[in-house]
Amino acid sequence: MSRIEQFQYDNRIVRAFGTASFIWGLVGMLVGLIIAFQLIYPPLNFSQYGVPFLTFGRLRPLHTNAVIFAFVGNGMFTGIYYSLQRLLKARMFSDTLSWIHFWSWQVVILCAAVTLPMGLTNSSEYAELSWPIDILITLVWVVFGVNMFGTILKRREDHLYVAIWFYIATWVTVAILHIVRSFEIPYSLFGSYSVFAGIQDGLVQWWYGHNAVAFFLTTPYLGLMYYFLPKAANRPVYSYKLSIIHFWALIFIYIWAGPHHLLYTSMPDWVQSLGTVFSIMLIAPSWGGMLNGLLTLRGAWDRVRQDPVLKFLVVAVTAYGMATFEGPMLSIKSVNAISHFTDWTIAHVHVGALGWNGFLTFGMLYWLWPRIYRTNLYSTNLANIHFWVGTLGIIFYAVPMYWAGWTQYFMWREFTPEGTLAWGNFLDTVKQIVPMYIIRGAGGLMYFAGAAIGVYNLYKTGAQGSFLANEAAEAPARESYVPKAVAGEYWHKWIEGRPLQMLLFSTILIAIGGIVQIVPMVFIESQVPKISTVKPYTPLELTGRDLYIREGCVGCHSQMIRPFRAETERYGEYSKSGEYVYDRPFLFGSKRTGPDLMREGKKYPDSWHYNHMMDPTTMSPGSLMPAYPYLLDYDLDLSLLPSKIAALRTLGTPYPRNFEKEAIGKAKEQALVIAKSLNEQGIKDSGLENKEIVAIIAYLQRLGTDIKIQPVETSK
Repeated sequence: MSRIEQFQYDNRIVRAFGTASFIWGLVGMLVGLIIAFQLIYPPLNFSQYGVPFLTFGRLRPLHTNAVIFAFVGNGMFTGIYYSLQRLLKARMFSDTLSWIHFWSWQVVILCAAVTLPMGLTNSSEYAELSWPIDILITLVWVVFGVNMFGTILKRREDHLYVAIWFYIATWVTVAILHIVRSFEIPYSLFGSYSVFAGIQDGLVQWWYGHNAVAFFLTTPYLGLMYYFLPKAANRPVYSYKLSIIHFWALIFIYIWAGPHHLLYTSMPDWVQSLGTVFSIMLIAPSWGGMLNGLLTLRGAWDRVRQDPVLKFLVVAVTAYGMATFEGPMLSIKSVNAISHFTDWTIAHVHVGALGWNGFLTFGMLYWLWPRIYRTNLYSTNLANIHFWVGTLGIIFYAVPMYWAGWTQYFMWREFTPEGTLAWGNFLDTVKQIVPMYIIRGAGGLMYFAGAAIGVYNLYKTGAQGSFLANEAAEAPARESYVPKAVAGEYWHKWIEGRPLQMLLFSTILIAIGGIVQIVPMVFIESQVPKISTVKPYTPLELTGRDLYIREGCVGCHSQMIRPFRAETERYGEYSKSGEYVYDRPFLFGSKRTGPDLMREGKKYPDSWHYNHMMDPTTMSPGSLMPAYPYLLDYDLDLSLLPSKIAALRTLGTPYPRNFEKEAIGKAKEQALVIAKSLNEQGIKDSGLENKEIVAIIAYLQRLGTDIKIQPVETSK
């Protein structure tokens, strides 16, 4: 007979992460509201007053990072620290590591909040943070892993419940994704260049980006679903066998799906096809998990109507099902041709973020807070108001974005009977979707208001209760245990008591897809055919490109012309993979709020770009783009050019030996040429050669000019 051991659960760390989650949630949603209204009323960028830190391009990555890593990240850690202790019948391995994890994670978030508005970014979706912050993230993740696995190893419960499987897979996969995506060479305290370039960088990025969604926003939240939904419903999980299939199938298949973000690009067809096939296969395990969650509520549907916690959880799981059906559908090439670069994609990701992650987080917090404060929820009515306002907010957000996406597709592709583009001016489409943006803004405002009500409700719940910092518990001491299959038991039993084997097998499964896709693209030269006329950027063009990245222009402009008649008619020759071999990072983009810029070079005179940056509406009436007059005020800083050139040559860019010694002089020479051109075209400002505007113009005028397309001869 095992002796009974007494111990205590640590609720302080749970409260800390929970508090951080709803505070950062409000911050991230507020920034999202600001950028939503900037697309309705561009003066809200405040850039016309010389304020660079609040432009759409700089705030958009702040919004995504705040919602993903601050709101959802802290919510994830809240649920893991609470459930892990109770599932393992053990206090966390180290209180010290718990608090190092908490405060270090908040430091990461604060660093992001400071650096991203400053324009210090890598421009890689969900991986924009500078290399020193990447190192800090790695160290924090190691601390979290040591604390989690230390707790697992000292557990009093032999069996590892399904939620813990998802936590283990989350930890190892996020670690691998982050490390590979962070392969880079620094050239300054905050600047770096990726070791991958062009189409290879695009593949690595979406292998990372798609699976950041999969293994930071999905798998840990599935673990939370498997714990908190049965707890809230007071029902066992519908099918334990289904949870086994759900887990192993999901983590194996998910990792292959990243290339569906690159369909119809210049990525090799075999990679695109793999992404499509595995994305479609994802429907099975994803819906298996959704159904397992919803069917857990069998016999408890009467309670759903009364209990706001269950309402939040039901809508969250339903949103997960919707998003994980839509995602595979969007990976079908014919459907992706419609959705990609449009607001349809924005609707899709927000159904997942607002519904799945947001509602599950609030449902979990509504369940947790009364328990750790030993009281009842302050107001069930306020929780219900939060639920309905938030649900309507999701609807009013998503529906107009779907509408806008279809509008963009049809207008971009419509031809007249004479065979010309019916809407040749891209701005015609932009003007058409502004009403949808207004409705989207109203939906976002509703969701934010609901979240604020929820935060108030949780605050009042804590204020009326008494916090239980150390919760007393007891459990039988765990004897030496070697799990093995027993006749009549299910086959999976033998691994459920072996956390290190669970870690090993999870690592193997998630590594296969990445290896098969990335290794050939990186090491087989024929996968990216060379084009002899494509040359490295000049020093001034390189400087301009980095300024373009600083301003977040990729958030609205793509640089990838797909082989569709409508796109080649509008933009020019479709893109070739060999054109991007010197692009670090790649800038294909995911959204066209403005036109594609792949063939922008020499399309307009230098003065057009100058005036367009000073006030976009002078060249493009009705434009939603912010003004950038401060590019005329900021002096051109060329001091980092030598280190940039040296870093790029180390990575294989064929700059001549010792070219870094000539780079600043070459940049100044080209700047003088552009300044003279501007003066000749009527821009009489003096000293233009010393301002950032000339570098931006140099870069824009270079785009797409490396290849010359010969006109097709027609018979007379």
